[in-house]
Amino acid sequence: MVLLRQTAEGLRSLIESDSAIDQMIASLVATTGRRPSPSEERSWHASLPILMNDLISGGFGNIEVLVEHQLPLTSRRVDAVLAGWHPVTGSPSYVLVELKQWSGAHRFEDDPSLVVVEGYGNRSLLHPLNQVAAYREYLMDFLPGLEGEEDSVAAIAYLHNATDDSIQGLRGSGESQVVRLFTGQRKADLHRYLRTRLDTSRPGVDAADHLLGLRPGPSRQLLAVAADEIRSREQFILLDEQRVAYELVLHEVERARARDSKTVVIVSGGPGTGKSVIALSLLGELARQGRSVLHATGSRSFTTTLRNVAGRGSTRVKALFKYFNSFMEAERNGLDVLLLDEAHRIRETSAHRFTPSSLRHGRPQLDELVSAARVPVFLLDEHQVVRPGEMGTVAEIETYARNRGLAVHKITLDDQFRCGGSEGYLHWVQRLLDLESGGPIKWVPDGSFQLHWAGSPEELELILSSKRDEGFGARMTAGFCWPWSEPRKDGTLVPDVTIGDWARPWNVKGDRAVSGNPPAALWASDPAGFGQIGCIYTAQGFEYDWNGVILGPDLIWRDGRFTAVRSASKDPDLRGGARATDVEFDRLIRNVYKVLLTRGMIGSVLFSTDAETRETLRDLIQ
Repeated sequence: MVLLRQTAEGLRSLIESDSAIDQMIASLVATTGRRPSPSEERSWHASLPILMNDLISGGFGNIEVLVEHQLPLTSRRVDAVLAGWHPVTGSPSYVLVELKQWSGAHRFEDDPSLVVVEGYGNRSLLHPLNQVAAYREYLMDFLPGLEGEEDSVAAIAYLHNATDDSIQGLRGSGESQVVRLFTGQRKADLHRYLRTRLDTSRPGVDAADHLLGLRPGPSRQLLAVAADEIRSREQFILLDEQRVAYELVLHEVERARARDSKTVVIVSGGPGTGKSVIALSLLGELARQGRSVLHATGSRSFTTTLRNVAGRGSTRVKALFKYFNSFMEAERNGLDVLLLDEAHRIRETSAHRFTPSSLRHGRPQLDELVSAARVPVFLLDEHQVVRPGEMGTVAEIETYARNRGLAVHKITLDDQFRCGGSEGYLHWVQRLLDLESGGPIKWVPDGSFQLHWAGSPEELELILSSKRDEGFGARMTAGFCWPWSEPRKDGTLVPDVTIGDWARPWNVKGDRAVSGNPPAALWASDPAGFGQIGCIYTAQGFEYDWNGVILGPDLIWRDGRFTAVRSASKDPDLRGGARATDVEFDRLIRNVYKVLLTRGMIGSVLFSTDAETRETLRDLIQ
C-alpha cells in the first residue's frame, strides 16, 4: 500500500497545485481510518517538495516515486521508494528514502546507533541509517521475489536541511554501498549516487508495478537465519504428546505440499503443557526446511517476549512474529504454515476502531487465519478465554474447518510442565474456581509445588521478597479491581493498588520503560518488574518461579462457593453490559483467576481483600 504514486515530475506538479498532500490525507483516511498527526503532515509539506525538486534537477523526473510505502505484514511505512531500472544490469532497481528535516544532530553518548537532534531536547532517537537499513532488510526478508537481488535495493537517509559539519558525528556508522547518508549540502553527491542505481533514460512505472506485485512472505534467507537462531535453543525439548504434535504438523505440511491440500491442526492443553515450546520448535524446523512459516499471537506482551527469546541473536528473526490481525489482506494459502499461539485469544473479527471501512466487511478472524496458510496450527487453552469477543475454542475452530470441508487433526496435551509439573495443584485450582465439578478441596502438599496463604498484602510481598533473596524470580498479580493511572508528570508510577496502608502501582501501561520500571511487554521477564502489580493482560502466557496473587473484590466467597461481583471490576472490557452478560462475566472472571493462579513454577502465595474469602483460603491451604 502507498499513499501516493507518481513520477517525480507528476508529483511536483501535484505539490505545486496544492493537491498532493490532500490526496495523501484522503488515502490515509480511506486505508487506515485515521488522519495524519500534525507532525506527520508538517513533515510531508517540508520534505516532499525538496525531494522532488532535487530529483528533477538531477534528471530523475521520470523515476516512479512511491510515497509512504507500507512494508508487507506491518504498519511501518517508508517515506519514499524510488523505482526504476539499474543502469548496469537492466533489472528493476529501488532506492528507499528516509527523509529528515533535522538541521543538526550528534551521537548519543558515543552510541553509534542513537542520536540526539537539535530542537528535540535530550531525547535519544534511532540513527537514520539504522532506521532505513532496517527497512531495507525487512523488505528483502519479506518479499521472496527479491531473493538473490540484494544489489537491486538500496537505502538512503536524506537530511536535506543539514550540513556536513552539523551532523559530523553521524558519519562513518553503518554506511555501505547500498546504505548511504546525504545532507542538503551534498546534493551533487546524491545525484551521482542515484545514477549508479537508477537509469535516468527509462521510465520507472513497470519497475514500480513489479515491486507492488510481489507476493509477501518470509524469504529463504530469513528462514535460514531463523533456523540457526531458534533450533540452537537447548530449552526447546519436546516430550511425549508434545513430540506427537510436532511430528504431526511436519507430516501434514509435507502432505499438503505433495497433494496440494489443506489441513487444520488443533493442539489444546492447559497452562504449562508446552504449547509455545511446540510452536517455537516447529518455527525453527520449518524454517530449516525452507517452508514459508510465520508465528502469530493476539497479545502484544506475549509476542514481544517471544521475539526477545527466539530472536535475541538476530533482530531479523523477530519479524517472523506477527499478530492475529496481520492477515486481513493475506493471500489465500500464501504461507505453508501459520502457527497460532495462544489461539484462545482469537476474536470475532480483526476490525477495530482504526480499521478502514474497506476492510470492515465482517469477515471472521478465524476465516482470515485459516485461509492464510495451507496448514494453520491452533495452539490453545479453552480455560484462558478472559475477554468478551474471544472465541478460540476447539469446537468453534473444528466446526468452522469442517464446514469448509477441511480435514482436522486434534491433539490434547496431558502432561503438565507449569506449576512444578503438579497435576494436583492444577486440579486444586480448577476445583476451587468451580471449573471442575465437586467443589473446593483442601490442599495436600505433593512435593512438586508449594502453596502458601497470606493474611495481608504485606505478608504476601514479604514472602516473595524472601524468595527473591534466595535467588528465585517472583511477581505479584491481582484482579483488575483498581483504576490504572497514567504516570505522574515526574515519571513515577501511581500506587493504584491500595489495600489499607499498603499500596503498589500497576505495571507500566505502554511500550517504554518509565523511571526504571520495564515496559508492559517485559514486566514478566525483567527483574525490575517486581514491585509493580501485573494484571491478566501482562501475566497471561508467562511464568515465573514464585507467584503472588491478590484476589480482589470481583471474586468473593459466599455460601460455599465463589461469587463474581461485576460492580467491583475496573476492567473496561468486562464491566460494560453490552460486552459481557452476567453469566459471561462470571465465566471470564473465573478464567482470569485460573490464569493468574497458574503462573508460578515453584510456588504461589494467595491473599484476598475480602475477609470471608481470606478465611476460606486459609482453611483450604493450611
